[in-house]
Amino acid sequence: MTWLVAGLGNPGPRYSQTRHNLGYRVVHELAERAGERFRKARFVPADVAELTEGAERILLAKARDFMNVTGPAFASLARKHRVEPGEVIAVHDEIDLAFGALRVKFGGSTAGHNGLRSLERALHTPDFYRVRLGVGRPTGRKEPGDWVLENFAKREEPDVEILVADGADATLSLVRDGLQATQDRFNRSAPKE
Repeated sequence: MTWLVAGLGNPGPRYSQTRHNLGYRVVHELAERAGERFRKARFVPADVAELTEGAERILLAKARDFMNVTGPAFASLARKHRVEPGEVIAVHDEIDLAFGALRVKFGGSTAGHNGLRSLERALHTPDFYRVRLGVGRPTGRKEPGDWVLENFAKREEPDVEILVADGADATLSLVRDGLQATQDRFNRSAPKE
């Protein structure tokens, strides 16, 4: 079976360390662990790296478009490689989870996340996996859209690295062990101690 891991984020160095780019960071982590490099996909605005987990083939993808319009690129990759929506894993930041929290689920609403909304529209279904990485809500009057486009504070980076590593582990666990076992192992409401 082939899986598609859609790392949600925005392209370019300006966004690489922002809260909104946790999905990118997780797919980079997975590629780095496997010693794989991203290559431009043919005829699709995305970069792809490939690895295997047991007998499973995993395509790691990051779109070259901005977050809000990335769905068509991921859906094109899924069609091209005959990946059903139920074998798509979207890895993304989540403001409705406390910073450092991690949740894995299948289907559900987009909770206002424009990258998820774009993917749901392009796949014509909400029925795909999500690895949700908590970034928390902004304090004061800051707009959520501005908040997610800010870099993490330097003091947060050690916790971000743990969250990215756990997000990568949870993604592989979904492929290897299924949803229930992955939820039991990885779902948490607070940062890992």
